[in-house]
Amino acid sequence: MRLLFVVPLLLATFQAAGAQPSADLVLLNGKFWTVNDAQPRAQAVACIGNRIAAVGSNDEIRKWIGPATQVMDLAGKLALPGFNDAHVHFYSGGENLASVQLRHAKSEAEFRDRIAEFAARLPAGRWITGGDWDHENWTPARLPERQWIDAVSAGHPVFVNRLDGHMALANSQALQLAGITRETPDPPGGTIVRDAAGEPTGVLKDAAMARVYSVIPEPSPEQIGEGLRAALRYAKENGVTSVQDMSASPEILRVYQTMLGRGELTVRIYGFQPLASWQRLAAVGLHAAFGGERLQIGGLKGFADGSLGSTTALLFEPYLDAPQTSGLANSQMIPESKMLNNILAADRAGLQVAVHAIGDKANFTILGMYEQAAQQDGARDRRFRIEHAQHLRAQDIPRFGKLGVIASMQPYHAIDDGRWAEKRIGPERAKGTYAFRSLLDSGAVLAFGSDWDVAPMQPLMGIYAAATRRTLDDKHPGGWVPEQKISVAEAIRAYTMGSAYASFNERIKGSIEPGKLADMVVLSDDILVIPPAEIEKTRVAATIFDGKVIYRREAQ
Repeated sequence: MRLLFVVPLLLATFQAAGAQPSADLVLLNGKFWTVNDAQPRAQAVACIGNRIAAVGSNDEIRKWIGPATQVMDLAGKLALPGFNDAHVHFYSGGENLASVQLRHAKSEAEFRDRIAEFAARLPAGRWITGGDWDHENWTPARLPERQWIDAVSAGHPVFVNRLDGHMALANSQALQLAGITRETPDPPGGTIVRDAAGEPTGVLKDAAMARVYSVIPEPSPEQIGEGLRAALRYAKENGVTSVQDMSASPEILRVYQTMLGRGELTVRIYGFQPLASWQRLAAVGLHAAFGGERLQIGGLKGFADGSLGSTTALLFEPYLDAPQTSGLANSQMIPESKMLNNILAADRAGLQVAVHAIGDKANFTILGMYEQAAQQDGARDRRFRIEHAQHLRAQDIPRFGKLGVIASMQPYHAIDDGRWAEKRIGPERAKGTYAFRSLLDSGAVLAFGSDWDVAPMQPLMGIYAAATRRTLDDKHPGGWVPEQKISVAEAIRAYTMGSAYASFNERIKGSIEPGKLADMVVLSDDILVIPPAEIEKTRVAATIFDGKVIYRREAQ
């Protein structure tokens, strides 16, 4: 066991008084994987207040036990730093926990029946949103149509989104409220899907969705609070102690502040707002990661393209199963100079820029813009991010490390999309899909997240996905594009220190070491020892946030 490490200032204070400090919380008999290269393993940890005070052996840490110390025996379980989900949509995820559940509908009939059952429980006139459907679960995998649900949703406007959030199905009532007819033109960066007669089918892609969203009533602060509380419960059950919220609108931020004042936040939030609104933050002098330990802002998110599942990811070559298109540039990229100017301006203001890029052409283009910004604005610690970094050409992978661009990726998508991605892009282009191994080897920083509620906010499943790449349909037991697997330890680091670095917080969290925030997760199994394929069976046994045990899983 390495020598005990303690907070120097804390020790000096107590030594001056000739006393041994007492911890508020002591964790004994654990297998701590600290993600701290100076002390990678330990048996025990002592916490004072919301900080880690000491890390070492059982004997060393027992000295910190006083009359009021809470002692938790981990009974040999693995403990890690609290998971930091680098990409979530926190409110919409919480809201959707209480909405219609379409993600696992296996057929058109089940899709329709679930909407019918949900609509029957609602007051007349209430909108039905959320859903997270996936037509790739159906046979044949065709897009839904409004006629499927019009009869069963009568009296309720419906706008249910595909799980990737880049297309949604509206029923006829919702289309009417939005004023969408056969004469409505496709907006820049969007598509109104039409039938053979030219009538809208109800499916709207990317920018075309805005017309319906504009007529959906805004949620009240009370509704936002309900959704966020549901999200907080879900987070602690999955060992998530920090999130980077890509949809932290001013309205949501206002509720976050209220909850912060009431002591309700059991997750640390780093909020991102739209890149196009950079002036709103710059005008009051905010920089990246402004705020305190539980709530920060200063990040901006833009969109370069759509998604592979919606055939709107921007590619260099056409889709194999939709040869008439190579995807769509997002309206924020029309013209490309609009995106570049926003990146340049936000960067000069000291704000952090993150851009959603799925397709290989979208990633190539954003990397070029980041390079131009760095050349024009000079060297500084800017930590540009690409969200998803999903499909990359081999020649673009080294550019992440060279330019210092963080690859903010969601490994669960690999085992989900891997069921059908090759019918879209073929096996050759798939070699650069979710290129975890190649990105790490080229020197890039990986920051892992979930994209919840597009995918489950379950870091253990993300680690499983990164280490095994076994698709959800069990058709790739050796892994889809197996050469892009990474080790379990590397995946843990991406979900802890990598994500902390991506939000400028690596000095206060991301590892278990003295002086850092006392956020940790205890697991039912040692995922560093068991076969990676068994990680999907592992559960969170306990979650520690701010030096307090906020979740314990009941014995099954």
